[in-house]
Amino acid sequence: MDSQSQAIESAKKYLAAATSVAATAMLARTIISAYFPDELRRLISSSLDKLIGHFYGEHVVVIRQNEGLLTNDLYDAATTYLRTKISPTSKRLRANKNRHRTNIIISLDDGECLTDIFEGVQYKWQLVIHRERSNSLYAGSSPVEEARWLALSFHRKYREVAVASYFPHILERSKEIKAADRQLKLYMNELGNWNCVHLQHPATSETLAMEVELKKTIFDDLARFVNRKEYYKRIGKAWKRGYLLFGPPGTGKSSLIAAMANYLRFDIYDLDLNGINGNTDLKRLLFGMANKSMLVIEDIDCSINVQNRDDEGSETETEPGGKAVTLSGILNLIDGLWSANGEERIIVLTTNYRDRLDPALLRPGRMDMHIHMGYCGPNGFRKLVSNYHAIDEHPLFEEIEGLLKEVEATPAEVAEELIRSDGAGIALGSLILFLRDKRKVGGEEVKGRGEESHDGIQNGLECEKIDREEKKVGSEITGGRKRKSRK
Repeated sequence: MDSQSQAIESAKKYLAAATSVAATAMLARTIISAYFPDELRRLISSSLDKLIGHFYGEHVVVIRQNEGLLTNDLYDAATTYLRTKISPTSKRLRANKNRHRTNIIISLDDGECLTDIFEGVQYKWQLVIHRERSNSLYAGSSPVEEARWLALSFHRKYREVAVASYFPHILERSKEIKAADRQLKLYMNELGNWNCVHLQHPATSETLAMEVELKKTIFDDLARFVNRKEYYKRIGKAWKRGYLLFGPPGTGKSSLIAAMANYLRFDIYDLDLNGINGNTDLKRLLFGMANKSMLVIEDIDCSINVQNRDDEGSETETEPGGKAVTLSGILNLIDGLWSANGEERIIVLTTNYRDRLDPALLRPGRMDMHIHMGYCGPNGFRKLVSNYHAIDEHPLFEEIEGLLKEVEATPAEVAEELIRSDGAGIALGSLILFLRDKRKVGGEEVKGRGEESHDGIQNGLECEKIDREEKKVGSEITGGRKRKSRK
């Protein structure tokens, strides 16, 4: 007999003995009440109360992993919750990691106990795993059957508290823990269905290169949205919010979407309108979306030729038996009856040209917040330098910030110059040359750096070999550019 079986047998004997003693005590109390004097009866009854309380003072609740063929949600929630309550004094723990996780999960091992305090009440947990040989005749079945359960014990007077407060607390906390731990997914529509991959975009609110006030406004709005379930219900409005991101290419629209998803812990559903065979398919895809998700339609002005509502009397055939996706279909997706099929959703449209969109798409209730993704400014530049080179100050910052006020450079263009070299001085010098070239041609993008700019970079590289000080490196780069200009 293994140790687990012995533990179970011991527990059975203990419970049998406790039941026998308690039954004897109850019988003795009846006899004492009938035949003993009052004072002696009170003394003996007090002693019996203590004896019964020893065996009946605690409730034990068994939470099994499975109930019949169904999984027990409370067991799953409790195991998730207890991971956050592991004590440093625990002796037997389990460690787990798979390819979809970036962190190692530590949890209780078989027989290990844990104590949790909630609202002043002490709850004792123990994981029990029972294994026995299987009698299954099915081919390929495991030779060993395993049953798992959690044994929760607490004082009997807190039974109602446990059911009314403690268990709901565990269920809610487990949702929060899973939301923080789980790998986000990026869905794409193909042949009328959603297919997904893991979302691994590293953008966060901290790494976004945009103006501080605008960034704060966006993420404050997101935080307010997710905490207003009862408010949306009270006003009779679907729990969703729309964001329109507009601006030139390279201004960080996709990075902002990824940062929003990472902040909210929402999956992204990237809707390609060109891959949809009519409004019916559009509704079917919307119905297949989960709650707490982001629906994204990028470059909506050019991803499909959305018909104007005035011209929708005869829908255009896109393929045999297929219909065109219409503007009415998209409006219903965003703000019609079908949009209320689900809750806590974010809808994001992106475009390079806001003025090309039908005004019906832009009104509040559909696109609640319009976010202009503009060219790189001083704050965005400093965030990029901090991301790429981990510096907060440099002698060349003043000139670069002055140039950024004169020319239009996207964050993507600035980032490309900063990534050219591991040396901050060389990278900043390269950026100065790029911005000067843009200023020279009146803000139009320069195709290629030319020999003159290339020589300036080479001068910077040669200077870095002689003198590693970043200030001198940057000065030599820009100085080489000035000397060539005079020649």
